[in-house]
Amino acid sequence: MRAMLLDAPAPIESHPLRLGDVPIPAPAADEVLVRVHACGVCRTDLHVVEGDLEAGPLPIIPGHQVVGRIEAIGSNVTDRKVGERVGVAWLHRTCGSCAFCKSGRENLCDAPKFTGWTVHGGFAEHLVAPSDFTYPLPESFTDLEAAPLLCAGIIGYRCLRKTGIADWAGARLGLYGFGAAGHVAIQIARARGADVYVCTRDREKHQALAEELGATWTGGTTEAPPVALDAGIIFAPAGEIVPAALSHLDKGGTLVLGGIHMSPIPELPYELLYRERVVRSVANNTRADGHEFLEEAARVPVRTHVETFPIEEANVALDRLQHDGIRGAAVLTT
Repeated sequence: MRAMLLDAPAPIESHPLRLGDVPIPAPAADEVLVRVHACGVCRTDLHVVEGDLEAGPLPIIPGHQVVGRIEAIGSNVTDRKVGERVGVAWLHRTCGSCAFCKSGRENLCDAPKFTGWTVHGGFAEHLVAPSDFTYPLPESFTDLEAAPLLCAGIIGYRCLRKTGIADWAGARLGLYGFGAAGHVAIQIARARGADVYVCTRDREKHQALAEELGATWTGGTTEAPPVALDAGIIFAPAGEIVPAALSHLDKGGTLVLGGIHMSPIPELPYELLYRERVVRSVANNTRADGHEFLEEAARVPVRTHVETFPIEEANVALDRLQHDGIRGAAVLTT
């Protein structure tokens, strides 16, 4: 099968992914073999490729927003069938036995595996995944529409949950950065009744899309919204945004950091945290997050905006993403 392989992390400008021909993997007893139709391109893939995340086994096939159909099932699989359309997301497998897994916090598992980072992912024509870590997909979404939901969507959904907002009607939410995750999260938040204020640096692409999707206000990355916010979510991997975003919060507000990697956060004066403001991170997701999000996304319904690239242009897609050149989400097709 064709696959884009990373032999060693390097700047995306050097196009470190190479197109190769590798054997189609065989599913283990609890796994399914998926024929990949589409795979979203995530900023986390960029962190893997450039080495911002510590390298796992190499060479590795990135990609963790996978949509495809099952071609084969392992001998112990009873919950999936050949021909079924499924999604495969970032959380590939957990141990199931550590204190975090046993307490419903499998996103914090002590011995997890991650699609496209520690095991081969979806920048390929096939991949294998544990059957109970795959997601049946609502038929209302096409393959291209569904792909960005499997990381950008799920993580955005978990970030919304971690804001602590209980009454969404009229809540004032700030989003910092407006790529794949932001353009899904705004649709969920607006459907719940929130007013959304979007801070992002690209007027032509990102601010314009935010306005199309119902943003109450848009401005520059650190520009103060016209009202104090109940909560904010930073999707951009830029720690320097944190002080400004904190200053935009009302008393008791929560700032959620939605990325797996972020540049250093500057020193904070205590007055930015005073009055019970909270800063918290979001790590990975649980399977419950994924199932609940996909149900809500279908009800809204969320509509993803995508730009497509053939699999062999994965380097180009990641380079465009690096330079804020994607309006919505990038998706590879095989």
